[in-house]
Amino acid sequence: MDKIDLSILIPARNEMFLAKTVENILENIEGNTEILVLLDGAWSNPPLPQHPKVTVIFHPESIGQRAGTNELAKIARGKYAMKVDAHCAFDKGFDVKMMAEMKDDYTLIPTMYNLHAFDWKCKKCGNKWYQGQTPTHCKSDYDGKIDNPNCDSTEFEREIVWKPRKGRKSWFYRFDNTLHFQYWGDYKDRPEAQGDVCETMSCQGSCFMLTRDKYFELDICDERHGSWGQQGVEVACKTWLSGGKLMVNKKTWYAHMFRTQGGDFGFPYPNPGIDKARQYSRDLWLNNKWDKAKYSLEWLINKFAPVPDWDLSVGILYYSDCKLDPILMKKCQEQIKKGSKSRRIVSVTLKPVEFGDNIHLDLERGYITMAKQILTGLKNLETDIVFFTEHDVLYHPSHFDFIPSEKDVFYYNTNVWRVRTNDGFAVKTDDCRQLSGLCAYRELLIKHYEQRIELLESKMKQLVDTTDITTEFNRYVRAMGFEPGTHGRTERVDDYKSATWQSKAPNLDLRHETNLTPSRWSKDQFKNQKYTKGWTETYDIPSWGKLSDVLDTL
Repeated sequence: MDKIDLSILIPARNEMFLAKTVENILENIEGNTEILVLLDGAWSNPPLPQHPKVTVIFHPESIGQRAGTNELAKIARGKYAMKVDAHCAFDKGFDVKMMAEMKDDYTLIPTMYNLHAFDWKCKKCGNKWYQGQTPTHCKSDYDGKIDNPNCDSTEFEREIVWKPRKGRKSWFYRFDNTLHFQYWGDYKDRPEAQGDVCETMSCQGSCFMLTRDKYFELDICDERHGSWGQQGVEVACKTWLSGGKLMVNKKTWYAHMFRTQGGDFGFPYPNPGIDKARQYSRDLWLNNKWDKAKYSLEWLINKFAPVPDWDLSVGILYYSDCKLDPILMKKCQEQIKKGSKSRRIVSVTLKPVEFGDNIHLDLERGYITMAKQILTGLKNLETDIVFFTEHDVLYHPSHFDFIPSEKDVFYYNTNVWRVRTNDGFAVKTDDCRQLSGLCAYRELLIKHYEQRIELLESKMKQLVDTTDITTEFNRYVRAMGFEPGTHGRTERVDDYKSATWQSKAPNLDLRHETNLTPSRWSKDQFKNQKYTKGWTETYDIPSWGKLSDVLDTL
C-alpha cells in the first residue's frame, strides 16, 4: 500500500459541483494525497470520477456534515487531514505547498479566492452573465427590470468557468463578539501580517488542514454543535486556546464558491441547524467551558487586539465595610490584583484603604449602604463590563477571564467554595449564585442598583412608625434578594434574568465572624433543599489545597 501524506476530507450532501471539485483536486495534487468523499444521503450527480486516489462512502440517510467529516477522518491514512467543501478549486501543487509549511501544532489554511464556477447562458441569443440566482428572463436583475428586452427567452444553461476571481482574495479573518464570522481585510496592513506564512485570528470553515492526530485530540468537528455551522470559530478557538497556531499560507490558494439565494444552489443542510451551532458555540467559548483550553478566549482577543467589536473595557468593583481582619483583607486584595490584568479597580469602602482608586463613604454598615457603595463604584468605573469583588473572597485569576455574551443578563460564577476560616472546612453546591461572583454590563448594573436603592429607601420610609423596624426591613430585604436576576418573587427589583459560568478553578468565599449574611454548614440548615444540590464537603480544595497552606503562601 502506497504511503499517504495528506488525506482530503469532503463531506457532501446534494452538491452539484462535487464531481468538478474532485476532478480539480486530482488535476492539481502533486504529493502522496488521497481524496475521501462522504455522500451524505444522496449519490453524486454527475457521478464522481473513478480513480485509485478517490475513496467514496455512501450513507442513504444523512448523518450531518460534522459526523461525515469525522467518519472520513477515521479511515484517513495521511499524517495530515484537510477538510474542504464540495465546491472548490485549487492551485497547482497546493497539497505539497501546504505540507511544506506545516508544523505539528499548526492549523493551516491557504489563501482564499472567490470561485467563479459558472456563467448563465441564454440558449436563444447566447447572452451570458455571472453566476447567481436562477434567471427567469434574458436577463432580469431580480427587481422587475429586464436588462435585455430584445430577447424573450426563458431557457438557460450553466457554462462552467471554474476559475478563481483574483480580485476577491482573503487572507485574514476574525469573529465578532457574538462569535459571528467576519473577514478582516485591514489586518493585512499590520506588521505581523507581513510574510508568506502569518497568524490569523480565525478562518473560513471551507478549507483547513492539521495533523490527523491533532484533528482527534482537539475534537475539531465536535458533533454537539449539530450538523454544521460555526466551523471556522471552532477551528480557530480550539487551535489557539490549546496552545497551537492558526496560520495562513500565502504561497498557495483555493477558490471557494459562495452559495446564492437561488433555489438551485442553496444550503444542502437545513438553515435552522446553524442556530443550534451558534448557541452551543457561544456557551462553549464565551463562558470558557472547553476543558482542553490552556488559554481563555480573552487571551485570544488580547493577542490580536485591537479587534473590531471586541474593544470592550473591563473594570473591577471592590466594596468593603472594613470589618475584616486587616491581614486577611490584604491577602484577598493581592489575589484580586493577580487576576485583574492591570484593569482599573475602583474600591468603595467605609474606611479609607489603599486599594485601587479608593472612594470612602462616611456611612454606617447596612443593606442600603452596601447598595450605595456598589452604585458609587459603578458610576466611577466607566467601563463596559464590571466584575464585583468583595473583601473576603480569594479570587482565582481564571475568574476574570469571563466575557458576558448578553447585555441584559446578570452572570454568576458558580465555581465557588464557602470556606470556614477558623478550621478550613469548605462546602460547595452546584448552583451557588453569590453577589461576590457577579459579572455583567455596567449599564444594566447601574439601572438595577438605582432602582434597588429607590425601593429600599421607600420601604424604610413606609416602616418608620413600625415597632420593630429592623426586623420588618430585614424581612423585606431577604424577600427582595441580594443577587440580581435570581428569583421571580414579587419583591424583585426588576425582570432581568441571570445565567451562570464556571471559572477554570474555584474562588474561595471566606466565612468569618463579621459576615453580613449568615453561613450554613450542613444540608439540614436549609429550608429549601434545592439549594443543597451537589453538596460537597472538603478540607482540601481543588486547585488550592488546605486553607491554612493557602494563606501561608499568599
